Amino acid sequence: MGHLINELRWPEVAAALDAKTTAVFPVGACAKAHGPHLPMNTDQLTADALGQRLAETADVLVWPAIGYGHYPAFRAYAGSTSVPERAFESTLFSLIEDANRHDAERVLLLNTGISTIRACDAACSTHENAAALHVYRGPRYLDAVATLCEQPRGGHADEAETSVMLHLYPERVRMDLAPTWTREMKRGVWSPTDETSASYSPEGIYGDATLATPEKGAQLVVAMLQDIADALAAI
Repeated sequence: MGHLINELRWPEVAAALDAKTTAVFPVGACAKAHGPHLPMNTDQLTADALGQRLAETADVLVWPAIGYGHYPAFRAYAGSTSVPERAFESTLFSLIEDANRHDAERVLLLNTGISTIRACDAACSTHENAAALHVYRGPRYLDAVATLCEQPRGGHADEAETSVMLHLYPERVRMDLAPTWTREMKRGVWSPTDETSASYSPEGIYGDATLATPEKGAQLVVAMLQDIADALAAI
């Protein structure tokens, strides 16, 4: 029903936008630590996969995932990158403006991050036809996590996120390296070395990745897609 923009030529894009389709910009880090068992581009892979599945079922035009964004908590882990929040917000604002200049009927930011929530919401706030869906904060997704997950606490590269990756990209997951880190952590800049830090995580994970299964991931992805459908209907 929909299209991935990187598979089209620009006249085809113009025709799709003229038909009042919805522009979707997935947002997912391409270089952020996700423990020893998941690739650095876990968020980007997830964002692209959700965008592709959405294009198979809805009248949308999906851009490639925005890979560089505001991810300050992970900069102490080798290879992890972050840009200033205002610069990231400005980039998102410009993308929404571009889509609207070419007559997109609606714009959806499909966000797989947490530290990116504020910038996504701010970029959408001045556009009546734009909204952001934060897939790891969607109500259906959170209900599924509460039902399926067994870890005592988590939130990053954990049972849930690892399960999603086992469902979407099993070949990219090293379950033999999956760690457990369920010590209570505070929000803030994570540290792989400072054991006195309230945000100490030696492997860049918060949760129990060993409990992940592809079956859990399949149900979590269904919940994500339902949240996305609800967000589209509400714009």
